[in-house]
Amino acid sequence: MKENFFSPIAKDYTRFRPRYPEELFLYLATIAPGRTLVWDCATGSGQAAQDLATHFDQVMATDISDELLGQAPQHERITYSKANALDSGLSDRSVDLITVANAMHWFHGEAFEREVRRVLKPNGIIAAWSFAYAEISPAIDRLTRKVHNEIVEPFWIEPNRIVENGYRDLYFPFELVPAPPIRMVSQMDLAAIEGYMRTWSASVKYQKHHGVDPVNLVHEELLSAWGDPPTVREVVWKLNLLVGTV
Repeated sequence: MKENFFSPIAKDYTRFRPRYPEELFLYLATIAPGRTLVWDCATGSGQAAQDLATHFDQVMATDISDELLGQAPQHERITYSKANALDSGLSDRSVDLITVANAMHWFHGEAFEREVRRVLKPNGIIAAWSFAYAEISPAIDRLTRKVHNEIVEPFWIEPNRIVENGYRDLYFPFELVPAPPIRMVSQMDLAAIEGYMRTWSASVKYQKHHGVDPVNLVHEELLSAWGDPPTVREVVWKLNLLVGTV
């Protein structure tokens, strides 16, 4: 099951996690067998749910964290509910599309597969994606990877390794649907990229263990590499997308 690492930083998670490309949601709406209901599983603070609501009549967005759900913007087409991924509370064969944005690595396995097969309509679609490794500039990338691969390295656990490996090791026993390459790009200043790194589960655990903010350990170097901190730079993410049907 997904561990509740993110509740203590719910506000920062909402503020600093990047949004997903509109092209992704348009593609998923196009291949779903209908647009009546989508289940956004492990919605967090509703980043994906907000975009899904522009394409589907109803979005059921679930998460195990009251704190994250409390940060989600309200929308007339979105119903937020506390539920774990293995017991959604949704009716049998009621869902056109299931989305799992940057979270399926926490709870993938046979129990989640059973829930997916129970709630999806015939020919329904499940899409799971993750993102990692921001690319900004060689000098900045070296420092963000220093935090990821060196400073907080001991605090990453197996589910995080699945993200690092591009979801190639994710348990995804569904009939694969070929997905187009989709580019994920953000516009962020230095405060935003540092805030994002502080939302990593390993960063949260590092700070709890050492009493030190791991991002501050490279702040001066990042400041030098970035230049003017308020300057907004293009951030390109590696987006890994798996799409399947049942």
